[in-house]
Amino acid sequence: MFDNIIGWAKKLTEGGVSIIALAVVVQIIFGDQAAFLPGDVIGRLTDIITGLGSANLVGLVAVFLLYKTFTK
Repeated sequence: MFDNIIGWAKKLTEGGVSIIALAVVVQIIFGDQAAFLPGDVIGRLTDIITGLGSANLVGLVAVFLLYKTFTK
């Protein structure tokens, strides 16, 4: 049962990453005023990356953990 939950979590994560990648591509093509996007996706990603970068060692650990989560 636990393996089933882990499988669902992995599939949801993969789906979420795919949707984010699609939103980035759409925003690059149509700009940040695309009617079908909820907001500035690239701006939000930049804010997250900037926040992790300013957190120094804690940010590096968080990036490492996210990387390990997505590559499993």
